[in-house]
Amino acid sequence: MNPAAAPAASAPARPGLLALDDALAALLATAQPLNEIETLPLDEAYGRVLAQDLRAALDVPGFDNSAMDGYAVRAADVAAAHAAGAALPVSLRIAAGAVGAALPVGTVARIFTGAPIPAGADAVLMQEDAAASADASGQPLVRFLKPAQAGQHIRRRGEDIACGHIVLPAGTLLGPAEIGLAASLGSAQLPLRRRLRVALLSSGDELIEPGSVPPGQLPPGAIYNSNRYFLRALLQRLGCLVSVCTPVPDRLDATVAALREAAQGHDLVLSSGGVSVGEADHLKAAVQTLGGLHQWQIAIKPGKPFAHGWLERAAASAGGRCHYIGLPGNPVASYVTFLLLVQPFVRRLQGVQGVNGCAIPGLPQPIELPAHFDWPAAERRREFLRVRRNAAGGLDLYPNQGSGVLSSIAWADGLVDKAPGQTIAHGDRVPYWPLETGLG
Repeated sequence: MNPAAAPAASAPARPGLLALDDALAALLATAQPLNEIETLPLDEAYGRVLAQDLRAALDVPGFDNSAMDGYAVRAADVAAAHAAGAALPVSLRIAAGAVGAALPVGTVARIFTGAPIPAGADAVLMQEDAAASADASGQPLVRFLKPAQAGQHIRRRGEDIACGHIVLPAGTLLGPAEIGLAASLGSAQLPLRRRLRVALLSSGDELIEPGSVPPGQLPPGAIYNSNRYFLRALLQRLGCLVSVCTPVPDRLDATVAALREAAQGHDLVLSSGGVSVGEADHLKAAVQTLGGLHQWQIAIKPGKPFAHGWLERAAASAGGRCHYIGLPGNPVASYVTFLLLVQPFVRRLQGVQGVNGCAIPGLPQPIELPAHFDWPAAERRREFLRVRRNAAGGLDLYPNQGSGVLSSIAWADGLVDKAPGQTIAHGDRVPYWPLETGLG
Protein backbone atom coordinates (compact mmCIF):
# COMPACT_ATOMS: atom_id res chain seq x y z
CA MET A 1 0.00 0.00 0.00
CA ASN A 2 1.18 3.56 -0.66
CA PRO A 3 -0.39 5.99 1.80
CA ALA A 4 1.49 8.87 0.14
CA ALA A 5 -0.49 8.23 -3.04
CA ALA A 6 -3.82 8.90 -1.33
CA PRO A 7 -4.41 12.69 -1.22
CA ALA A 8 -7.22 12.39 1.30
CA ALA A 9 -4.89 10.73 3.81
CA SER A 10 -2.76 13.88 4.09
CA ALA A 11 -5.55 15.90 5.71
CA PRO A 12 -5.52 15.55 9.53
CA ALA A 13 -8.76 14.21 10.91
CA ARG A 14 -8.85 16.68 13.80
CA PRO A 15 -6.34 18.82 15.74
CA GLY A 16 -3.77 16.72 17.55
CA LEU A 17 -4.02 13.70 15.26
CA LEU A 18 -1.17 12.83 12.91
CA ALA A 19 -1.87 11.71 9.34
CA LEU A 20 -0.72 8.17 8.55
CA ASP A 21 1.51 9.46 5.73
CA ASP A 22 3.35 11.75 8.11
CA ALA A 23 3.68 9.13 10.83
CA LEU A 24 5.09 6.60 8.37
CA ALA A 25 7.56 9.11 6.92
CA ALA A 26 8.80 10.09 10.37
CA LEU A 27 9.11 6.46 11.44
CA LEU A 28 11.00 5.39 8.30
CA ALA A 29 13.37 8.34 8.69
CA THR A 30 14.73 6.68 11.86
CA ALA A 31 15.37 3.31 10.19
CA GLN A 32 18.87 2.75 8.87
CA PRO A 33 19.31 -0.60 7.08
CA LEU A 34 21.41 -3.22 8.80
CA ASN A 35 24.93 -3.28 7.39
CA GLU A 36 26.08 -6.74 8.48
CA ILE A 37 26.36 -9.18 5.56
CA GLU A 38 26.48 -12.95 5.59
CA THR A 39 27.00 -15.23 2.62
CA LEU A 40 24.69 -18.24 2.50
CA PRO A 41 23.86 -21.00 0.00
CA LEU A 42 20.80 -20.59 -2.22
CA ASP A 43 18.88 -23.18 -0.24
CA GLU A 44 18.95 -20.82 2.76
CA ALA A 45 18.24 -17.57 0.90
CA TYR A 46 14.43 -17.68 0.70
CA GLY A 47 12.82 -14.65 2.32
CA ARG A 48 16.16 -12.93 2.84
CA VAL A 49 17.36 -9.60 1.44
CA LEU A 50 20.14 -9.38 -1.11
CA ALA A 51 22.97 -7.19 0.20
CA GLN A 52 24.83 -6.55 -3.08
CA ASP A 53 23.90 -6.30 -6.74
CA LEU A 54 23.90 -9.63 -8.56
CA ARG A 55 25.38 -9.25 -12.06
CA ALA A 56 25.15 -11.85 -14.79
CA ALA A 57 28.45 -13.51 -15.61
CA LEU A 58 27.00 -15.06 -18.78
CA ASP A 59 24.28 -14.57 -21.35
CA VAL A 60 20.95 -16.26 -20.68
CA PRO A 61 20.27 -18.20 -22.78
CA GLY A 62 23.90 -18.86 -23.63
CA PHE A 63 23.12 -19.84 -27.24
CA ASP A 64 20.34 -19.61 -29.79
CA ASN A 65 17.93 -22.44 -29.01
CA SER A 66 14.57 -23.81 -29.98
CA ALA A 67 11.46 -22.67 -28.14
CA MET A 68 9.47 -25.62 -29.48
CA ASP A 69 9.60 -29.29 -30.35
CA GLY A 70 9.65 -29.27 -34.13
CA TYR A 71 12.03 -28.70 -37.02
CA ALA A 72 14.92 -26.28 -37.48
CA VAL A 73 14.77 -25.02 -41.06
CA ARG A 74 15.88 -22.46 -43.59
CA ALA A 75 12.79 -20.34 -44.16
CA ALA A 76 13.60 -20.06 -47.88
CA ASP A 77 13.80 -23.87 -48.28
CA VAL A 78 10.42 -24.31 -46.57
CA ALA A 79 8.83 -21.60 -48.70
CA ALA A 80 9.99 -23.30 -51.90
CA ALA A 81 8.96 -26.79 -50.76
CA HIS A 82 5.57 -25.55 -49.51
CA ALA A 83 4.84 -23.84 -52.80
CA ALA A 84 5.73 -27.02 -54.72
CA GLY A 85 3.92 -29.32 -52.27
CA ALA A 86 7.19 -31.16 -51.72
CA ALA A 87 8.69 -32.78 -48.66
CA LEU A 88 12.17 -32.05 -47.29
CA PRO A 89 14.55 -34.68 -45.94
CA VAL A 90 15.45 -34.74 -42.26
CA SER A 91 19.26 -34.66 -42.07
CA LEU A 92 19.85 -34.03 -38.34
CA ARG A 93 18.33 -34.83 -34.96
CA ILE A 94 19.24 -32.39 -32.19
CA ALA A 95 18.14 -32.94 -28.58
CA ALA A 96 18.58 -30.56 -25.65
CA GLY A 97 22.19 -30.72 -24.49
CA ALA A 98 23.49 -31.82 -27.89
CA VAL A 99 25.27 -29.72 -30.49
CA GLY A 100 24.25 -30.38 -34.07
CA ALA A 101 26.34 -30.00 -37.22
CA ALA A 102 25.61 -27.27 -39.75
CA LEU A 103 22.29 -27.76 -41.54
CA PRO A 104 22.78 -28.88 -45.17
CA VAL A 105 20.93 -26.80 -47.73
CA GLY A 106 17.58 -28.24 -48.71
CA THR A 107 17.18 -30.29 -45.52
CA VAL A 108 15.68 -29.81 -42.06
CA ALA A 109 16.70 -30.85 -38.55
CA ARG A 110 14.42 -32.58 -36.06
CA ILE A 111 14.87 -30.43 -32.95
CA PHE A 112 13.56 -30.37 -29.40
CA THR A 113 12.85 -27.58 -26.94
CA GLY A 114 16.04 -26.03 -25.59
CA ALA A 115 18.31 -27.61 -28.19
CA PRO A 116 20.89 -25.38 -29.96
CA ILE A 117 19.91 -24.03 -33.37
CA PRO A 118 22.25 -25.51 -35.98
CA ALA A 119 24.29 -23.20 -38.17
CA GLY A 120 22.40 -22.38 -41.32
CA ALA A 121 18.91 -22.62 -39.79
CA ASP A 122 16.97 -19.41 -39.31
CA ALA A 123 13.57 -20.63 -38.03
CA VAL A 124 11.79 -23.39 -36.17
CA LEU A 125 8.46 -24.84 -37.24
CA MET A 126 6.32 -26.61 -34.63
CA GLN A 127 5.79 -30.32 -35.11
CA GLU A 128 2.06 -29.64 -35.20
CA ASP A 129 2.64 -27.76 -38.48
CA ALA A 130 4.43 -30.66 -40.11
CA ALA A 131 3.56 -34.09 -41.51
CA ALA A 132 6.33 -36.68 -41.15
CA SER A 133 6.83 -39.57 -43.57
CA ALA A 134 9.66 -41.57 -45.17
CA ASP A 135 10.75 -42.50 -48.67
CA ALA A 136 11.20 -46.06 -50.00
CA SER A 137 14.70 -46.28 -48.52
CA GLY A 138 13.52 -45.21 -45.07
CA GLN A 139 14.86 -41.65 -45.32
CA PRO A 140 12.74 -39.46 -42.97
CA LEU A 141 10.84 -36.77 -44.82
CA VAL A 142 8.65 -33.92 -43.63
CA ARG A 143 6.06 -31.84 -45.42
CA PHE A 144 5.18 -28.50 -43.87
CA LEU A 145 1.62 -27.25 -43.66
CA LYS A 146 2.63 -23.58 -43.67
CA PRO A 147 5.68 -21.48 -44.59
CA ALA A 148 8.20 -20.39 -41.96
CA GLN A 149 8.99 -16.86 -40.87
CA ALA A 150 12.68 -16.13 -40.30
CA GLY A 151 13.41 -16.03 -36.55
CA GLN A 152 10.21 -17.70 -35.41
CA HIS A 153 10.34 -19.91 -32.31
CA ILE A 154 14.04 -19.19 -31.74
CA ARG A 155 15.23 -17.98 -28.37
CA ARG A 156 18.18 -15.73 -29.08
CA ARG A 157 21.37 -15.73 -27.03
CA GLY A 158 21.13 -13.19 -24.23
CA GLU A 159 17.51 -12.27 -24.94
CA ASP A 160 16.59 -12.95 -21.31
CA ILE A 161 19.72 -11.66 -19.58
CA ALA A 162 22.83 -10.06 -21.09
CA CYS A 163 26.23 -10.73 -19.55
CA GLY A 164 27.18 -7.92 -17.15
CA HIS A 165 23.59 -6.83 -16.57
CA ILE A 166 22.40 -6.26 -12.96
CA VAL A 167 19.83 -9.00 -12.65
CA LEU A 168 18.91 -8.57 -8.98
CA PRO A 169 19.73 -5.23 -7.36
CA ALA A 170 20.77 -4.91 -3.74
CA GLY A 171 17.68 -4.71 -1.56
CA THR A 172 15.78 -7.39 -3.47
CA LEU A 173 13.58 -9.56 -1.26
CA LEU A 174 14.33 -13.08 -2.44
CA GLY A 175 11.35 -15.22 -3.34
CA PRO A 176 11.24 -18.49 -5.29
CA ALA A 177 11.58 -16.79 -8.69
CA GLU A 178 14.56 -14.68 -7.60
CA ILE A 179 16.34 -17.71 -6.16
CA GLY A 180 15.72 -19.65 -9.37
CA LEU A 181 17.05 -16.73 -11.38
CA ALA A 182 20.22 -16.65 -9.30
CA ALA A 183 20.64 -20.38 -9.85
CA SER A 184 20.26 -19.92 -13.62
CA LEU A 185 23.28 -17.62 -13.47
CA GLY A 186 25.39 -20.24 -11.69
CA SER A 187 25.28 -18.56 -8.26
CA ALA A 188 25.57 -21.18 -5.54
CA GLN A 189 25.49 -18.64 -2.71
CA LEU A 190 24.47 -15.03 -2.20
CA PRO A 191 25.50 -12.09 0.03
CA LEU A 192 22.57 -11.38 2.34
CA ARG A 193 21.77 -8.85 5.02
CA ARG A 194 21.60 -10.55 8.37
CA ARG A 195 18.19 -11.27 9.81
CA LEU A 196 16.56 -8.65 12.01
CA ARG A 197 16.46 -9.58 15.70
CA VAL A 198 13.24 -8.57 17.44
CA ALA A 199 12.27 -8.91 21.11
CA LEU A 200 8.53 -9.23 21.70
CA LEU A 201 7.45 -7.85 25.06
CA SER A 202 4.11 -8.41 26.81
CA SER A 203 3.15 -6.49 29.94
CA GLY A 204 0.02 -6.33 32.05
CA ASP A 205 -1.26 -8.29 35.01
CA GLU A 206 -4.47 -9.06 33.12
CA LEU A 207 -2.67 -11.17 30.49
CA ILE A 208 -2.78 -14.95 30.83
CA GLU A 209 -0.80 -17.27 28.58
CA PRO A 210 -2.92 -19.83 26.70
CA GLY A 211 -2.64 -23.24 28.34
CA SER A 212 -1.69 -21.93 31.75
CA VAL A 213 -5.29 -21.57 32.98
CA PRO A 214 -8.36 -23.38 31.61
CA PRO A 215 -11.01 -21.05 30.09
CA GLY A 216 -13.47 -21.82 32.86
CA GLN A 217 -10.96 -20.76 35.52
CA LEU A 218 -9.88 -17.38 34.15
CA PRO A 219 -9.77 -14.84 36.99
CA PRO A 220 -12.15 -11.89 36.72
CA GLY A 221 -10.78 -9.27 34.32
CA ALA A 222 -8.14 -11.61 32.89
CA ILE A 223 -7.70 -12.26 29.15
CA TYR A 224 -5.58 -14.63 27.13
CA ASN A 225 -2.53 -13.02 25.55
CA SER A 226 -3.44 -13.28 21.86
CA ASN A 227 -1.43 -10.30 20.62
CA ARG A 228 1.99 -11.75 21.23
CA TYR A 229 1.12 -14.87 19.21
CA PHE A 230 -0.05 -13.13 16.07
CA LEU A 231 2.68 -10.50 16.34
CA ARG A 232 5.31 -13.22 16.53
CA ALA A 233 3.79 -14.90 13.46
CA LEU A 234 3.74 -11.59 11.56
CA LEU A 235 7.39 -10.95 12.43
CA GLN A 236 8.39 -14.47 11.43
CA ARG A 237 6.59 -14.01 8.11
CA LEU A 238 8.92 -11.07 7.54
CA GLY A 239 11.95 -13.28 8.21
CA CYS A 240 12.79 -11.86 11.63
CA LEU A 241 14.45 -13.77 14.45
CA VAL A 242 11.97 -13.33 17.29
CA SER A 243 12.66 -13.63 21.00
CA VAL A 244 9.60 -13.75 23.26
CA CYS A 245 10.28 -12.06 26.57
CA THR A 246 8.90 -13.35 29.85
CA PRO A 247 5.62 -11.51 30.61
CA VAL A 248 6.32 -8.40 32.68
CA PRO A 249 4.30 -7.59 35.82
CA ASP A 250 2.79 -4.12 36.21
CA ARG A 251 5.73 -2.57 38.08
CA LEU A 252 8.07 0.15 36.87
CA ASP A 253 11.24 -1.57 38.12
CA ALA A 254 10.26 -4.83 36.41
CA THR A 255 9.41 -3.03 33.17
CA VAL A 256 12.72 -1.13 33.15
CA ALA A 257 14.64 -4.34 33.80
CA ALA A 258 12.78 -6.22 31.07
CA LEU A 259 13.35 -3.47 28.50
CA ARG A 260 17.02 -3.16 29.43
CA GLU A 261 17.52 -6.89 28.94
CA ALA A 262 15.49 -6.97 25.71
CA ALA A 263 17.56 -4.17 24.19
CA GLN A 264 20.72 -6.25 24.42
CA GLY A 265 21.28 -8.28 21.29
CA HIS A 266 18.14 -7.05 19.52
CA ASP A 267 17.49 -4.46 16.85
CA LEU A 268 13.88 -3.79 17.82
CA VAL A 269 11.74 -4.23 20.91
CA LEU A 270 8.03 -4.47 20.07
CA SER A 271 5.22 -4.30 22.63
CA SER A 272 1.45 -3.89 22.48
CA GLY A 273 -0.78 -2.03 24.91
CA GLY A 274 -0.09 0.82 27.29
CA VAL A 275 0.71 3.44 24.62
CA SER A 276 -2.35 5.69 24.88
CA VAL A 277 -1.58 9.29 25.80
CA GLY A 278 -2.15 9.79 29.50
CA GLU A 279 -2.56 6.07 30.18
CA ALA A 280 -1.39 4.95 33.60
CA ASP A 281 1.18 2.46 32.42
CA HIS A 282 4.85 1.85 33.20
CA LEU A 283 6.02 1.39 29.60
CA LYS A 284 6.23 5.11 28.85
CA ALA A 285 8.29 5.89 31.94
CA ALA A 286 10.48 2.83 31.47
CA VAL A 287 11.32 3.65 27.85
CA GLN A 288 12.09 7.25 28.78
CA THR A 289 14.33 6.02 31.56
CA LEU A 290 16.39 3.95 29.13
CA GLY A 291 16.22 6.15 26.03
CA GLY A 292 13.60 8.32 24.38
CA LEU A 293 9.96 8.04 23.32
CA HIS A 294 7.56 9.69 20.89
CA GLN A 295 3.85 9.09 21.39
CA TRP A 296 1.47 9.77 18.53
CA GLN A 297 -2.25 9.81 18.05
CA ILE A 298 -2.60 8.74 14.41
CA ALA A 299 -5.63 9.63 12.34
CA ILE A 300 -6.58 6.04 11.53
CA LYS A 301 -9.23 3.63 12.73
CA PRO A 302 -8.50 1.14 14.19
CA GLY A 303 -5.10 1.88 15.66
CA LYS A 304 -4.94 5.50 16.84
CA PRO A 305 -2.33 5.22 19.67
CA PHE A 306 1.24 4.48 18.60
CA ALA A 307 4.65 4.98 20.18
CA HIS A 308 8.18 4.71 18.93
CA GLY A 309 11.56 5.54 20.36
CA TRP A 310 14.84 3.97 21.31
CA LEU A 311 16.60 2.15 24.13
CA GLU A 312 20.26 2.67 24.89
CA ARG A 313 22.21 -0.56 25.05
CA ALA A 314 24.55 -1.23 27.96
CA ALA A 315 28.19 -0.27 27.41
CA ALA A 316 29.24 -3.90 27.81
CA SER A 317 27.10 -4.95 24.86
CA ALA A 318 27.48 -4.08 21.20
CA GLY A 319 26.63 -0.46 22.04
CA GLY A 320 24.35 1.89 20.16
CA ARG A 321 20.60 2.04 20.27
CA CYS A 322 17.80 -0.45 19.94
CA HIS A 323 14.56 0.68 18.31
CA TYR A 324 11.36 0.53 20.33
CA ILE A 325 7.78 0.44 18.99
CA GLY A 326 4.63 0.29 21.10
CA LEU A 327 1.40 -0.81 19.43
CA PRO A 328 -2.16 -0.34 20.70
CA GLY A 329 -3.51 -3.10 22.90
CA ASN A 330 -6.78 -3.85 21.11
CA PRO A 331 -6.07 -6.90 18.91
CA VAL A 332 -7.36 -5.56 15.57
CA ALA A 333 -5.76 -2.17 16.17
CA SER A 334 -2.47 -3.90 16.97
CA TYR A 335 -2.71 -6.12 13.88
CA VAL A 336 -3.62 -3.32 11.46
CA THR A 337 -1.06 -0.91 12.87
CA PHE A 338 1.60 -3.57 12.50
CA LEU A 339 0.77 -3.90 8.80
CA LEU A 340 0.64 -0.17 8.16
CA LEU A 341 3.66 0.97 10.16
CA VAL A 342 5.77 -1.83 11.63
CA GLN A 343 5.99 -3.92 8.47
CA PRO A 344 7.41 -1.11 6.28
CA PHE A 345 9.71 -0.12 9.17
CA VAL A 346 11.03 -3.68 9.41
CA ARG A 347 11.47 -3.86 5.64
CA ARG A 348 13.45 -0.61 5.69
CA LEU A 349 15.72 -1.97 8.46
CA GLN A 350 16.21 -5.08 6.34
CA GLY A 351 17.29 -2.92 3.42
CA VAL A 352 14.37 -3.89 1.18
CA GLN A 353 13.85 -1.53 -1.72
CA GLY A 354 10.36 -0.42 -2.72
CA VAL A 355 8.77 -2.42 -5.55
CA ASN A 356 5.72 -2.33 -7.83
CA GLY A 357 5.89 1.43 -8.23
CA CYS A 358 5.87 2.06 -4.48
CA ALA A 359 8.86 3.77 -2.88
CA ILE A 360 7.93 2.45 0.56
CA PRO A 361 9.05 -1.15 1.20
CA GLY A 362 6.34 -3.49 2.36
CA LEU A 363 3.42 -1.49 0.97
CA PRO A 364 1.99 -2.70 -2.37
CA GLN A 365 -0.37 -0.95 -4.74
CA PRO A 366 -4.10 -1.36 -4.05
CA ILE A 367 -6.63 -3.33 -6.07
CA GLU A 368 -9.82 -1.50 -7.04
CA LEU A 369 -12.86 -3.70 -6.36
CA PRO A 370 -16.59 -3.00 -5.97
CA ALA A 371 -18.01 -2.74 -2.47
CA HIS A 372 -21.01 -4.99 -1.94
CA PHE A 373 -22.01 -3.11 1.19
CA ASP A 374 -23.00 0.37 2.35
CA TRP A 375 -20.96 2.45 4.79
CA PRO A 376 -22.80 5.71 5.38
CA ALA A 377 -20.68 6.93 8.30
CA ALA A 378 -18.25 9.69 7.25
CA GLU A 379 -15.58 9.10 9.90
CA ARG A 380 -13.05 11.93 10.16
CA ARG A 381 -10.20 9.44 10.45
CA ARG A 382 -8.86 7.19 7.71
CA GLU A 383 -10.48 3.78 8.23
CA PHE A 384 -9.39 0.26 7.39
CA LEU A 385 -12.42 -2.00 7.08
CA ARG A 386 -12.19 -5.79 7.26
CA VAL A 387 -13.67 -7.31 4.11
CA ARG A 388 -13.70 -10.53 2.12
CA ARG A 389 -13.96 -11.11 -1.62
CA ASN A 390 -17.11 -12.91 -2.71
CA ALA A 391 -18.01 -15.15 -5.64
CA ALA A 392 -19.42 -12.18 -7.58
CA GLY A 393 -16.05 -10.40 -7.54
CA GLY A 394 -17.05 -7.84 -4.94
CA LEU A 395 -16.28 -7.23 -1.28
CA ASP A 396 -18.40 -8.26 1.70
CA LEU A 397 -18.05 -6.42 4.99
CA TYR A 398 -17.59 -8.10 8.37
CA PRO A 399 -20.59 -6.98 10.44
CA ASN A 400 -18.64 -6.03 13.58
CA GLN A 401 -15.78 -3.62 12.85
CA GLY A 402 -14.77 -3.15 16.49
CA SER A 403 -11.05 -2.85 17.24
CA GLY A 404 -11.22 -5.70 19.74
CA VAL A 405 -12.93 -8.18 17.39
CA LEU A 406 -10.02 -10.40 16.32
CA SER A 407 -12.45 -12.75 14.57
CA SER A 408 -12.90 -10.03 11.93
CA ILE A 409 -9.26 -10.38 10.90
CA ALA A 410 -9.47 -14.18 10.83
CA TRP A 411 -12.61 -13.94 8.65
CA ALA A 412 -11.31 -11.23 6.32
CA ASP A 413 -8.97 -11.65 3.38
CA GLY A 414 -8.25 -7.95 3.02
CA LEU A 415 -8.80 -4.37 4.10
CA VAL A 416 -10.63 -1.50 2.44
CA ASP A 417 -8.75 1.80 2.78
CA LYS A 418 -11.49 4.39 3.34
CA ALA A 419 -10.39 8.02 3.17
CA PRO A 420 -11.40 10.55 5.85
CA GLY A 421 -14.90 11.91 5.32
CA GLN A 422 -15.74 9.28 2.70
CA THR A 423 -18.93 7.25 2.61
CA ILE A 424 -19.36 4.02 0.63
CA ALA A 425 -22.42 2.97 -1.33
CA HIS A 426 -23.06 -0.51 -2.70
CA GLY A 427 -21.22 -0.77 -6.03
CA ASP A 428 -18.59 1.90 -5.35
CA ARG A 429 -15.09 0.86 -6.32
CA VAL A 430 -12.77 1.00 -3.34
CA PRO A 431 -9.05 0.33 -2.70
CA TYR A 432 -8.55 -3.20 -1.38
CA TRP A 433 -5.39 -4.60 0.23
CA PRO A 434 -5.08 -8.43 0.34
CA LEU A 435 -4.10 -9.77 3.74
CA GLU A 436 -2.53 -12.99 2.52
CA THR A 437 0.51 -11.05 1.32
CA GLY A 438 0.68 -9.12 4.56
CA LEU A 439 0.25 -5.87 2.63
CA GLY A 440 3.54 -6.64 0.88
